[in-house]
Amino acid sequence: MRRAWLAALAALALLGAGPQSPASPRIVLAATPIARLDLPWWRARFAAKAEELRKTSVDLVFYGDSITEDYERAGPEPWRNFVPIWQHYYGARHAINLGFKGDTTANLLWRLMHGETSGIAPKVAVVLIGANNLGRLHWSAEDTIAGIAADVAALRQRLRETRILLLGILPSERSAWASETTLAVNRALAARYREASFVTFLDIGDVFMKNGALDQSLFLDPLLTPPEAPLHPNAEGQRRMAAAIEPTLRRLLAE
Repeated sequence: MRRAWLAALAALALLGAGPQSPASPRIVLAATPIARLDLPWWRARFAAKAEELRKTSVDLVFYGDSITEDYERAGPEPWRNFVPIWQHYYGARHAINLGFKGDTTANLLWRLMHGETSGIAPKVAVVLIGANNLGRLHWSAEDTIAGIAADVAALRQRLRETRILLLGILPSERSAWASETTLAVNRALAARYREASFVTFLDIGDVFMKNGALDQSLFLDPLLTPPEAPLHPNAEGQRRMAAAIEPTLRRLLAE
């Protein structure tokens, strides 16, 4: 299923890269709403989260990909036991987790436009998205910035009273290109939203660095079988991430 989805995106990319007239701007897939309804688990999660939104009083909402979704994991290994961290920081804050593994800025944009902002008025929305743009899809820094900006704009349009805490893409060790692009995206986002009253940009990448290099002990991917390149924080990395955003989050929530 994932291979089919990637193939479909590649086909769309070819359409966007084909000959175009001056009046037809290039299609930026990263800023185009794209669903993943062909994936049964994604469709089921989207429906379940829609039901949760209808039944829950929401003051704090987290939008993102697998890094955010991981807060719902409960082990069994200690390094994959994220639920206690969520409960400690967000359990009493009427928070909801809208992280979907594998999602790009385009997939989040579709979700924002199809119900994940409906009927709620949270005080704060935390957004962590863009890592999957830099994976197999290999979307450029420029396109990824456009995608994140589209997500922020969709939130701003639909949740007028909600403060947005936009997190920079976390550092990883997938490739030199991904690392360089992550830095470029985060620099651009910091400049773009420096004077914005409704968006607070926060780059917490230093949390995952040690002596100028990525601290692999804070990631779960090297512990998998077979091991993979560091991308997803493990429980300790996620705890440090939550602690790093806590002062800003408390201020935005006016606690």
